[in-house]
Amino acid sequence: MSKKVIGIIGGMGPLATADLYRKIAEHTDAACDQEHPRTVIDSNTDIPDRTEALLSGGADPTPELIRSAKRLVSVGADLLVIPCNTAHCFYDDVAAAVRVPVLHMIALTRDALCARGVRRAGLLATDGTVESGIYQSVFSGSGVELLTPDAAGQAAVMDLVYNGVKAGDLRHDAAPFRAACERLLARGAETLVLGCTELPPAFELYRLDYPAVDPTLELALAAIRAAGCRVK
Repeated sequence: MSKKVIGIIGGMGPLATADLYRKIAEHTDAACDQEHPRTVIDSNTDIPDRTEALLSGGADPTPELIRSAKRLVSVGADLLVIPCNTAHCFYDDVAAAVRVPVLHMIALTRDALCARGVRRAGLLATDGTVESGIYQSVFSGSGVELLTPDAAGQAAVMDLVYNGVKAGDLRHDAAPFRAACERLLARGAETLVLGCTELPPAFELYRLDYPAVDPTLELALAAIRAAGCRVK
């Protein structure tokens, strides 16, 4: 089977894009460069903020998302991935604009949780992702119950995402976020869903150690397989 080219619609944010590409490289079972999937990345930092678009009347990110998708296809991408959970609120329009498959990170995460037998998970995500209900919609009928943080916990998630990771503050106080995680686990969450692509890097940067499912990793594994390569 010949390899297919992966196209990454990135820039939301740049560190999350780099995290996805790193996971594709790390989790490909390859003995040499040539056994890795060929990957093209458009780190399009001109894509407007997705949460602002959904909740505050901000600029619609759809045109820039589609522009990136078409740009990647034009240079040879055979399949596309979007390392941004909130951007999946605009998934249908992006997928309809191109003639190549667009992998769905949230659906892949649902399938991973189901395969592991998880019945209750805590969703850590931006206000836009939580309030849009996209996770709840995709998870409907799966048998996996999603718990969301209380108001203080949700504020802590947004603070860590925007004032910590996106702002590049390596010394940001993660204590409120830790408390939010611990409250979700105390309420019965078996694991935490890192439903914002800034959160996997945050878990590394701030040394957060909680049971978690990483949608970025699930997307990376699916992209490797879809490209015709082997997963470690």
